[in-house]
Parts: sequence; structure tokens; C-alpha cells
Amino acid sequence: MKQQQNNTCVHCGADCGKDPVEWKNLNFCCNGCLTVYQLLNENKLYNYYQLEETPGIKVETTEFGNKYAFLDNDEVKQKLISFTEGTISKVRFYIPVIHCASCIWLLEHLQKLHSGVRHSFVNFTKKEVDVTFDESQITLRQLVELLSSIHYIPDLSQSLSDKKDDKSYKTLLYKIGVAGFVFVNVMTYSLPAYFNGEPLSDKLQTLFNILSYILVIPVALYSGSDYYISAFKNLLKKNISIDLPIALGIIVLFAVTSYEVMSGIGPGYSDSLSGLIFFLLVGKWFQSKTYEALSFERNYKSYFPIAVTKINKQIEESILLEKIEVDDVLIIRNKELIPADSELIEGDARIDYSFVTGESTPVVKNLGDFIYAGGRQMGGIIKIRVKKEVNQSHLTKLWNQDTVYHKPSDSLKNLSDRISKYFTLIVIAIAIGGFTYWALKGETHTAVFVFTAVLIVACPCALALSIPFTFGNTMRIFGRKGLYIKNTDVIEKLSHINNIVFDKTGTLTQPNQNQVDYIGEKLSNIEKEVVFSLAKQSTHPLSTALAQNFNGSTYHAPEHVVEVAGRGIFGKVNQLEVRIGSEEYVTNQSSGSSRPSSTVFVAINDQVKGHFTISNQYRSGFDKVLKSLNGNFDLYLISGDNSAEADNLKSYFDAEHMHFNQKPGDKAEFIKKLQNEGKTVLMTGDGLNDAGALMQSDVALTIADKAYHFSPASDAVLEAQQFSKLAGFIRFTRTSLSIVKVAFIISFFYNIIGISFAITGNLSPVVAAILMPISSVSVVAFATFVTRMAGKVKL
Repeated sequence: MKQQQNNTCVHCGADCGKDPVEWKNLNFCCNGCLTVYQLLNENKLYNYYQLEETPGIKVETTEFGNKYAFLDNDEVKQKLISFTEGTISKVRFYIPVIHCASCIWLLEHLQKLHSGVRHSFVNFTKKEVDVTFDESQITLRQLVELLSSIHYIPDLSQSLSDKKDDKSYKTLLYKIGVAGFVFVNVMTYSLPAYFNGEPLSDKLQTLFNILSYILVIPVALYSGSDYYISAFKNLLKKNISIDLPIALGIIVLFAVTSYEVMSGIGPGYSDSLSGLIFFLLVGKWFQSKTYEALSFERNYKSYFPIAVTKINKQIEESILLEKIEVDDVLIIRNKELIPADSELIEGDARIDYSFVTGESTPVVKNLGDFIYAGGRQMGGIIKIRVKKEVNQSHLTKLWNQDTVYHKPSDSLKNLSDRISKYFTLIVIAIAIGGFTYWALKGETHTAVFVFTAVLIVACPCALALSIPFTFGNTMRIFGRKGLYIKNTDVIEKLSHINNIVFDKTGTLTQPNQNQVDYIGEKLSNIEKEVVFSLAKQSTHPLSTALAQNFNGSTYHAPEHVVEVAGRGIFGKVNQLEVRIGSEEYVTNQSSGSSRPSSTVFVAINDQVKGHFTISNQYRSGFDKVLKSLNGNFDLYLISGDNSAEADNLKSYFDAEHMHFNQKPGDKAEFIKKLQNEGKTVLMTGDGLNDAGALMQSDVALTIADKAYHFSPASDAVLEAQQFSKLAGFIRFTRTSLSIVKVAFIISFFYNIIGISFAITGNLSPVVAAILMPISSVSVVAFATFVTRMAGKVKL
């Protein structure tokens, strides 16, 4: 795993002393480090030590006793646990010490440290970790003790509160207040030195110097503490953070000020130091506000304006999610998500909570049982009564943080992080060089100013902000235009797309606008009713078309329903065994003949009755979309239907690019084949039977109609009525990428100019502290303004 270095602990890098803990000829400073090392070794987690040379995570062997006994109390558990089903529970902890890549790595591999942990996910910016665990193997109390043993002690009071950010925000304001108060007073004491009037007497000047120094001590120790702590923790991990040069600058100014005031040889830099920290904190406050703005209206008011089916006076109607109220009765079909915490009032519910917990085994629910939002019905129609107001932000958070379908990306953000690290090292080297040059010339005062100003003015913050703000504004523009993006990485991936694969049914074709004809043995009224009842269970476009064709028939609740993705559905309705779907699925054979439209066969009690032909109505503007994409992208069509529509589509797709009679597995394999050829693939589907292909693709786009059945596998959801703008959306991602690159150039030029002024001694630390947030403002303003203007012009 890792090589021993002298007598340092192989895990954390600390000195092992005279009596190291030994294991397999390796030395450890304590049993805690040995325990974690053994856990990582047993689980073959060798790449952990590639993240940081000395991770420094120690497991304490101290017994916790009854410290966390209160977590065995059911009332306390209910307040902390956000989801529970059987033995599987989910909890979110606020852990303030999360600060680096190693923290994230270990906290997201808790399942390797204890088998009772199923999944864990870290939200770095909020310092939160979501843990899904099996209470039959590890209790909530034991989970907290496990976290505490590796020095990630949850702040349980904050975990129970929704005001974590308020506390840290208030602390920042307090620090700004202290620094601002001191800055004003110290500047008042320093005013005589800034004017050409009569100099103060030595005693009075000395008094002012001492008063200024006393006032600046809490500024240096309290207001600037975050910079020291951050830099120190990262140094322990042998990581160079952007806070390091700032911390060095503050420490040098404070040290020189202490020396000059205490020795009585000068006034020091109390005014510059207090001003420096004050403006740095104001800049930090500004950045916190800008990061808050990164939500970019990502809440239930702007996300997924898709409807659910509500029972209103025995009449089914579609309503927007945000209009759902407590006690509303909703209809949930096969594979639809539960939009709000509800109670089951009718039907057989088999709820798949994989979207919430990652566990895909359906949970059977009985009448009166509680069902959490985010579950997916895997069976026939059920009716639920809403118990809590719909919180669409909860569903979108699940979508955004979904790890089951996560696709790793070598993104610009990773490049920015790498640049920032080396940028910091180069800046420190320049600052030391500037200090040395001016010190050798005998100008100590200038040397100190140059050293501090270089460290402060040259900050990669503007570089880091250019990506989230450009792509964040792009996400907001897309959301207002009807395209909802999972995260900013998707925008960058879209900009690199060179191949687009379309599913036909429900994607290119328009659901709910079909001509349905029946060929075969005449169906009796009861047979029509059972076909209607079974088709109503599914959200597949062809099933929906059948259900609409028989709309008005008497509905019979099926005794059981099973839907096979991409093939068909069968069940028992009114004592009759009914099967509808593809020819192969229903008849167990395939004639291979081409029919003029989509075909759905029907069999009742194992007797094939005939088939329905469903003529396709293509989406409005589909020809415009395909023509605009042709020439810039290689277009492919994959469909589970027969090739009847091939002649109609040959003007848009090359003959060899159209593939019919494709099963879901075939679609995924086709996309994998394209990727193996070095192609970047966008897959567009309806999110129902295309989950495998969507997951395989580089970018998965779901076309959503007036039904709430988007797939967690989707990277983006496009409102059906905005389908004609697809080409424009893809082109705009390339514009966004260009804006990011220009913002990078602006940031680099700013830093070069700033360092040039600072190294010559023409820039004071206070001015540098003012310029640093201004650089961030300029990049943010540029990214926001240009992106919005481009959006108005191009979309």
C-alpha cells in the first residue's frame, strides 16, 4: 500500500517515538492508525494513499461509554433519521471538520469500514454527509461512534437544525464587525502620520502605536483564524490550499508589527493588517453570497413543471406538482415516482426506493401504509393520499445527488483545481523572491509590503469562479427555456457531443395523438375493458395510446401486473389472463413482416386475439430539429418497433444508422459500440424503457410530456414542447465553454498585472485585499452578463 518513511507513522506521518506500534514490519504512532490501515488494507483500498501522502485519520480506541446513549431513544432517532423502511434508514449529519479530498474519500467509503453502511455521500460545500445504513447491523448510535472514532464527530445539534449556514454566516459577520471596528479606530490613530502636519510627540506616537497593536491582536487571532486553520490542516495533509499565501501574509505583517511595537523602533503595520483582514473577510462574505447564488433558482418553483394525475370529483386531471395539496388523491402508474409523502389508499404497491437509498428490491406496502416521496411504483395503478405538501426540491436533490447513475468526468473543474494548486506554489515563490530582492537592497519596509501584497493580490479565486458561474447561468437559462440539467458537468459534456442517438416511440413521436386500428378477432365488451384496464397500468406511449382508445370503458383493478421493459405487459384482470405487447412477447414467434405502423398484439387466456396498429404522429418541429443537427452530428435511430417508418425517416437518417426491433439491452450495447469507436454519445429517450441506454451514454436526455415519469438515469430533462430547440441548446453549451475559456484568460491577465505592480512595491497589502474580491466580481460579472446576453441572442 505505502512505503515506510524513517520512523514516521505509515498512516498519518506522525513521529512514532521510541515505542512504535508494529505490524508486518511497519511502524504506527498509535493503535488508531494501525486500525484504519488494516481496514484499508483488508478492503484493498490502496488508492486512498494516492490522494494524500499522510491522510492523518486516526481511529480512537477510547470507549465512548454512554456519551451517545441518547441516540437509542426513539424520539431522538425520529428527528435525525430522514427515511426508514424495514431495517434500511437514511440520516444526514453536519460534520464541520470536512475540509479536503481525504475527508471526502473516507466518508464516502464508510461501507468499507463497516458492512452495515450501505451508501454514503458528502456535500462538501455544506459539510454534510448522507448515510444509508442497515439498522440490523449498525445502529444510529454505533454509526455516530464510528464517525467519532475516525475524528469526524457529527455536530448533532446542527444536524437537527436547518440553520447550520446561519450560524457560520453569523460568525463571519462577527469577524467582519471586529475587523471593521478595529480598522476604523487604528486608521484614526494613524491619521497624523498620513498628513504633513506637525509630527506627534514621541510619547503620544508610542501610545497610539501600542493602542493600535492591542486593538489589532483580536483581529489577527480571531478574525483571521479561518485562514490559519485552513492552511494548517491542508499542510498536515501535504496539500497546498489557496488560503496558505493569505495566512503567510497575515502572519508576516503581525510578526513584524509585534517586533517593531514591542522594541519601540516603529509603528508596525497595524493599519495595513486590520485593513487587510477586514477587506479579505468582506471579500469572503461576497464569495459566500455568490456561492449561494449558484443555486440559480434550482428549487421546486422552477424544476420539472411536469404534472401528476389527481382525482377530482371522480374525474382524472393533470395538475402541476407545486399545486398538490395535503389530502389530494393521486394516481400513480407503473414506474412513476411518488411525488410527496403519502398514504396508500388503493391498489397493490411495490415501491422501489433505489432512487432514495440505492436498494432496488421493491418493498410491498399495504393499505394505510406510509410511502416516502421518491419511491417508484413497480406494478399496477395505485392511489395515494398526500400527507405532506409536495417538496419538489427533495426530488430534485435526489436526482442531483444520485450516485447509482453517476458518470465520472474529466472536466474543466478538475483542470482548474490542478492549476490553482501549482498557481499557489508559484505565487509563494514569487513573494519570497520579491521579499529577498528588496531586503537585500536594505528596504525592509518595502520588502514586507511586496511579500504580503503578492500573496494577497494573486488569488486563483477568479479562476475557480469562472466555471460555476458561467455554467450555472447556463443552467438557469436552460431551466427557463424548458431544459433541466442535473449538474454543471452535463453542460461541458454536451459541448463535446458528436453523435446523437434517438429513440423513436415517445421521443420523436408524439404520444396521445395516434390513430389506433384493430385487426383480428372481434373483442367483446368485457375483453375491451380488460385490455383497457391493463394498458392503463403502464406509462409506455403505446400503452397510453391503447388506454386512450378505449377511454370510457369500465375499469377493473388487476389482480396482478408485470411489465417487461421494451416488450409488453401482462396481468390478471377480471379473472382473465391478459397479455399485450410485441409480437414475439405475445405470440412467442416473429413473422418478420413489416407493418405500416407500430403494432401491439393482444392475447387473452393464452389465445392470440389480434393486434392493434398505432400510427405515429411525429413531434412538432421534429423535422426542423433533425435537419439542424444533420451535418454537425452523426444521427442514429434505435427503436423497439418494426421498420415500417424507415421510408418516412430515410431523409433524416442514413439507412445504416437506423436500427429497428431493438430490445433495451440491444440499445445499450449499440451505444457502447459507438463509444468504443471513440465517439461521444447523447442518447435521447422517454426515460421508461431506455434506462440501460441512458446510463450507458455520455449524456442522457429524457423527453418529458405531461406525466411525471422522468428517469434517474437522465442527465437532463427536456420539456416536450421545447423539443424543437434541442439543436440550439447543444450549440449554446459550446458558447458557454468559450465564455469559460475567455474568463480564464481574463483571470490570468488580472493576476499577471496584479503581481507586476505588487513586486515593484507599488501596491500596498490593503489595496491588494480590495483588488482580490474585485477580481472575483469582474469575472463573475463578465460570465453572468455575457452568458445572459448570449442566451437572449441564441435561444
